[in-house]
Amino acid sequence: MFDISTDVEQKVCEVGCVKFGGLPGEYPTVVCNSIFQKGDNIFGGKRKGGFDEKLATDLLKAQDRLWEETGIPGMADIVANTGDEFKTFIDFVTSVTTMPFCIDAWVMKPKLAGAAYCAEKGLLDRMFYNSLTVWEKDLETEIKEIADIGVKHVLLVAFDETDQTANGRVTGTQRLFDAIDKVGAKFESIFVDSSVMNGPATALCSVANKMIKEKWGVPTSSAPSNGSYMWNEAKEKWGFKGWAAADAAVEALSACNYHDMIFSGPMAGAPRIMPAIAMANAFQATAIFNNTGRLPKDPNHPLLKLFPDFVENLKSSVK
Repeated sequence: MFDISTDVEQKVCEVGCVKFGGLPGEYPTVVCNSIFQKGDNIFGGKRKGGFDEKLATDLLKAQDRLWEETGIPGMADIVANTGDEFKTFIDFVTSVTTMPFCIDAWVMKPKLAGAAYCAEKGLLDRMFYNSLTVWEKDLETEIKEIADIGVKHVLLVAFDETDQTANGRVTGTQRLFDAIDKVGAKFESIFVDSSVMNGPATALCSVANKMIKEKWGVPTSSAPSNGSYMWNEAKEKWGFKGWAAADAAVEALSACNYHDMIFSGPMAGAPRIMPAIAMANAFQATAIFNNTGRLPKDPNHPLLKLFPDFVENLKSSVK
């Protein structure tokens, strides 16, 4: 239950001060929350009018506090439309917090500019590139460009439009690895996002992630928020609280099932999501201990951090 069956070494990635990957339950699930995305409340009016620095600071510091309280590491998904936006947003985030972050844009040009700026500022250790995708038309050029910049940590977004099952996500991952091999690029860390289309489809991501970990040993992830935030019917039927419960549920279920990282939507949702994932990780690690006798490696894992007396009882129950 919740474990994997393979002789393939399970790799642990380290971005900034955060480790993730390995066998299920060894490290907490990392939460990567977005900031500066379209519609973010920190933009009081039009995006070009600038952002509310106090509100943005409060969001980042709240996530840092939740990290400390729950044991769930937080990262910032910095979303920008241009290279100049990335410079502004990266400078701001790194002035407020030491958390790792990714650069996230729909098209290649601003992503490359953001990566180059991180190289210039000496930030490549704590930044990952979000992302290399199967739908990029000039994928090999993008891979070569980020390798030349010196990018160390890369997220692959895998999907196959002709096969939307878990198998399709595995074949999409293979295509991306093949492209990297063809270019001859080398990265310190590679991890995979298996592409959420809706809430229930997150189950396919979990199945695919297990298959990906068993085949390549790399950390895996998805964005369950893509499904929950598109489920407008839930808000219409049950209001914000009902929708928020469903959102936290799909994030927590994912954390239990082969997700080393979760992209959980706007950072404003961190107070709802991070405690839910902390409980899910504690649940998962307890089940794994029951089956294998293995406790988490990370001393700040939610099971060890939040339930130390229970952990001592578990240890004493082993004959």
